[in-house]
Parts: sequence; structure tokens; C-alpha cells
Amino acid sequence: MIHTRGLKKRYGKTQALNGLDLNVEQGAIFGFIGQNGAGKSTTMRILATLMLPDEGEAEVAGVDVIRQPGEVRRVVGYMPDFFGVYDDLTVGEYLQFYATLSGVKGAKAEQLRDDLLELVDLGRKREDFVEGLSRGMQQRLCLARTLIHDPQVLLLDEPASGLDPVARSEMRDLLKELTRMGKTILISSHILTELADLCTHVGMITGGRIVKEGTVAEVLWASTNPAWRMRLLTDPGGAAEILAGLGSIGDISVGESYVQFRCDNGAEGAADALSAVVQAGHKVSRLAEVESSLEETFVKLAREEVQV
Repeated sequence: MIHTRGLKKRYGKTQALNGLDLNVEQGAIFGFIGQNGAGKSTTMRILATLMLPDEGEAEVAGVDVIRQPGEVRRVVGYMPDFFGVYDDLTVGEYLQFYATLSGVKGAKAEQLRDDLLELVDLGRKREDFVEGLSRGMQQRLCLARTLIHDPQVLLLDEPASGLDPVARSEMRDLLKELTRMGKTILISSHILTELADLCTHVGMITGGRIVKEGTVAEVLWASTNPAWRMRLLTDPGGAAEILAGLGSIGDISVGESYVQFRCDNGAEGAADALSAVVQAGHKVSRLAEVESSLEETFVKLAREEVQV
């Protein structure tokens, strides 16, 4: 659905994109993860036909972004990280204005307005002025505006930025509903916990290129040496000393009732560690892998990129 190959973009002496290859399949909620300045917004602006790359290729829904920008705009809805609203318009007038810009007029525009306001749960706010809406409501209104021409693909740049936890939850539920309606979504965010809960796939960008891409499970599994947590009934410090004597164990930390560690040989190494601790007379109540987070994985990959 979205494919880029070798995208490059430079601003003066700054290399914003450095050969970026991105692949987003149809129906995915694809989380675009990166630090400020990593190239996320630049990529989205290129895909939205608002900017030309210096080099490379890009297509959306089989349409060439560079050679057929008009066609791309028909299939893409773009919500930038900073959006403008017309404070002196009501919510209904705001959406109807954008419907008119998209060539929809009269009764059809009114029906489209009402349908979209219901979708984003703003139907009861139709006669309210835009300036009176909360930040979360304005975000949902701008998402409705993005949907005004029924695009196949949504490019959402930090849509949860500045929202409180309740508004973020409402936005997450809305995006899931849009995928059930057949939309493909590319969403950038620095709130990595939100992406882990929402996305089907993620791509991690640093230095202007993708360093890891795949399903959330694939990225987490492939990118980290998992930690293991051993819960003990007595003397976790003594168990830590046993683990420290094993050559394949590292990153040992001790809690009130547990020891956490990493090992070179995966599950087999963790089983050997358990056996050693039990044979030394310690009572173990549980051994479990500690689930990695997107944030931990991204930090690890970013540091590896810097060292290369």
C-alpha cells in the first residue's frame, strides 16, 4: 500500500532522509517510531505530495507520488502535527467547508458532515464554535476533515500529541475503528506505549533510514536479548551471587523478592540458571521472561546506529 525506496532529502547541511526504504501493507496500522529530527515528518510530507525528495521513489496504493501527485491526493488523507482550525466557524460549518473544497455540495455535503461527526463522536457539537472545543475534540475534528474525501490511506503525524490519557484512549479506539472500515494508517508518535497497544506493525527510523521493520512481535523479539525474572521465597541476593558465577549471565539486578538477568542462550540459558540456583538450595517460585517494550527496543537500536 505504501512503498518507498532509497528516499533522500537534505535541508542545507542536514541529511533528513538517507536512503529510506519503507513498506506498509494494506490494512495495517503502522507505527512510525523515531526521535525528533529522525525524518518522520519529512517522510510523511513526501508521501502527502507536499515535498519532493532529492532522490528515491515512493508510491501509495500503486500510484507514483512524484509523477502522479494529483492521483495520490485522492487516496491519501494527511493530518500534520500542527493543524489549523477556523475559530469563527461552527464545527458543522468547518466540515462542510472542507466538503465543498473536495467537490461535495448541497444535501450530500450535509450528510457527509453529519456522518463524519458521528464517526468521531462530535455529533452533539455540530453547532458549537471550533474555538470552544477541547484539544482532544479539535484533534478528532481534524481527523474528520482528513476523512472528508474517503481516502484509502491515512498519514497521521503525532495525532495524540498534547492529549490527556482519556483523549488518547478515545483517539486509539477511533483509529482501530477506521482500520475495521478498511483504512491503512501510517502513524508517527513519540508515545511508544500507545503505539505498542495500537499498531499491527512498526518501523524504527534513526539517521534518516529504517533500522528495524515488521510486526510488533517480530521487532521486539528480533531486537533484544530478553531479560528473565526469577522470583524467590528467600535470599534473592544469594541467588544473584550464584548467577554472577555463571559465564553466560549478565545485567543482574536484585529486587526485594526477585533477581532479574539476561543470558546468552535464550530459554536454554535461563533454564540452566534456574537449575544452578535450585541446586544451591534456593527456593524459586517463578521464572518468566520479561516482556520488552518498544521504547527499550528503540533506544537499543538507536545506540547501535550511533556506534556504527
